[in-house]
Amino acid sequence: MMKGDIVLARVAGTVCLHLVSALDPARKRAQISNSRGHVNGWTGYDRVFGMCVAVGGVTRSGAAGKALSTDSDDSS
Repeated sequence: MMKGDIVLARVAGTVCLHLVSALDPARKRAQISNSRGHVNGWTGYDRVFGMCVAVGGVTRSGAAGKALSTDSDDSS
């Protein structure tokens, strides 16, 4: 996770997309903001469940290498 990433995070019981506006690796938390520039606060890394890597079929810049593989070869 990096500053500028869009993440799916649970905050106050609700799961929403948020912009990562800062990171605090020592405390394992991310500062999250909304799409209008308002800082919502800090949330723990354990409350981040996913990352937006594409919007409308267009890959977001910086998303390379952050998506899980979609290969279906794991059906051993």
